[in-house]
Amino acid sequence: MNEVIKTLETRRSCRNFKDDPIPEEILAQIIEAGTYAATGMGKQSPIILAITNKEVRDKLSAMNAQILGAKIDPFYGAPVILVVLAKKDVPTYQYDGSLVMGNLMNAARSLGIASIWIHRAKEEFESEEGKALLASLGIEGEYEGIGHCALGYAAKAPKKAAPRKENYVYYIR
Repeated sequence: MNEVIKTLETRRSCRNFKDDPIPEEILAQIIEAGTYAATGMGKQSPIILAITNKEVRDKLSAMNAQILGAKIDPFYGAPVILVVLAKKDVPTYQYDGSLVMGNLMNAARSLGIASIWIHRAKEEFESEEGKALLASLGIEGEYEGIGHCALGYAAKAPKKAAPRKENYVYYIR
């Protein structure tokens, strides 16, 4: 089977990560794959915040948990969080950011790294804390949080894919 198709068919969301760090060279490959996602008219509206600093990671986790209304780590212990944001003045920004998220997760799988898409980035980066974080990085403009790609090594093997639903595809020939 083609390796790309195999990656797409076997990627699953991970909800239990080990503490082990991801080697920089592997993380760099995952991030680079995200930058090659298709974007509307090639405008490349998304940006990626690559967070390996535990203090910042934990601060985002606390913000996310507060939005969720829960007292858990919404990032499931993942040591790396890639936040995808996209520039709101580009008409395709949400689609562009979603494609970046998909590339990140599939690239991670292909390199033996587990992932999960965590929501609430929009609310996090609409907050004063989120805006302050962007400003501290010199990021200007109106960006919307698309998602968090939590990365790490899985604590246990992923489940097999559920059978595909009936009538998933309708052919028009």
